[in-house]
Amino acid sequence: MLGKLEFRQIQKEDYLPLAERIRPKNLKEFVGQRHLMDFINGLLKEKKLCSLIFWGPPGTGKTTLARLLQLHFGYPSASFSAVTASIKEIKQIMQLAERGWKEGKQPTILFVDEIHRFNRAQQDAFLPYLEKGIIILLATTTENPSFYLTAPLLSRCKVLPFYSLSPKELTIILERALKIGFCFPIHLEKDVLNLLINASQGDARVALRALELSIDFAQIEKGIKVISLETLKTVLGNITLRYDRSGDEHYHLISAFIKSMRGSDPDAAVYWLERMLEAGEDPLYILRRMLIFASEDIGNADPQAIQVAVSALHAFQAVGMPEGVLNIVQAVIYLATAPKSNAVLTAHELAQKDVKDYGSLSVPLHLRNAPTPLMQKLGYGITYKYPHDYPEGHVKQKYLPPLLQKKRYYYPTNRGYERLIKARLKKWWGEDK
Repeated sequence: MLGKLEFRQIQKEDYLPLAERIRPKNLKEFVGQRHLMDFINGLLKEKKLCSLIFWGPPGTGKTTLARLLQLHFGYPSASFSAVTASIKEIKQIMQLAERGWKEGKQPTILFVDEIHRFNRAQQDAFLPYLEKGIIILLATTTENPSFYLTAPLLSRCKVLPFYSLSPKELTIILERALKIGFCFPIHLEKDVLNLLINASQGDARVALRALELSIDFAQIEKGIKVISLETLKTVLGNITLRYDRSGDEHYHLISAFIKSMRGSDPDAAVYWLERMLEAGEDPLYILRRMLIFASEDIGNADPQAIQVAVSALHAFQAVGMPEGVLNIVQAVIYLATAPKSNAVLTAHELAQKDVKDYGSLSVPLHLRNAPTPLMQKLGYGITYKYPHDYPEGHVKQKYLPPLLQKKRYYYPTNRGYERLIKARLKKWWGEDK
């Protein structure tokens, strides 16, 4: 038998999703994105709204802030989602906005959710209306506007970056939900709130949905719905980490991974590796990046690094998941703790630049191949000095085209094995190398 609950009178709003029921009614109730508030307050003070692109992860307040601005300025408004809106619907809205502009000289605030879903032609359709001031565009996107929105549209809007909510901000939102979001008393057992916050990854919508589902499954004790840790874990199931192999999070995580190895922090490198793997990143993609890293950031400071990376790739291909992850972790730790040098990368870039700048310079005669008597007669290879005929297998001679004789591309560091390379080059070439 179910326990007894003391209900307050159920309102019409109680049938809405929790996130809608507790959505802020004014800017004072808005939580998060403090870095934007000076700008937003400036708009309110000047009583002048401009077109804005709200860019950031899900559940961070983009739609809420857009709606609050719509309400505050009180202009005629229209809203639609780029996922479901038809061309016919968009044209009708634009026609109404233009008619309203002609009649009352008031712009229409147009809210577009997930604007990155529009193609280039659809985005460009807004331009004449923005240009004339007929519409003020408030649009949300989870994707990088630089890649998904057209340059003409971006030039007419200000991009406001939104960030994942902090644990403190999520706590405020959840406490507000518990206070005003339900018509019956609720109690959270120890550690439930912490797990809910950690599992939500800065996404208020995820947190509120998990809370709402937990309450549906919660037991009733003495007239109070009690959410236990076990109930919440059941609701959460396997937490899906926020990740998109073609989106910003993909590039943010691989960037953090590479920079942690470059910074010689094995702990951070392993953490970011596990983040990517847990979110479903292709291990072979990570291994390819490690192969690049071994040459780009370690190079000859530790020539073994490239072999370790190659071995990790082969080992993983032989073993597979999940045990093959250990091969990757071992290699990551080795790369992170190896001496660092970007001398290989620098040599590549400098030589590549000269190839592009100077074009196809002729190969010096003494370096040319001479397989026929005619070529030998023309002087091909005649003055070439064979290094193995000299002590230590080395002899000074010119190997670059005349125009590049004084050029240097490889600058070994004093770190790791490159210290020996540097000393060897100095012994052979003196100050020339």
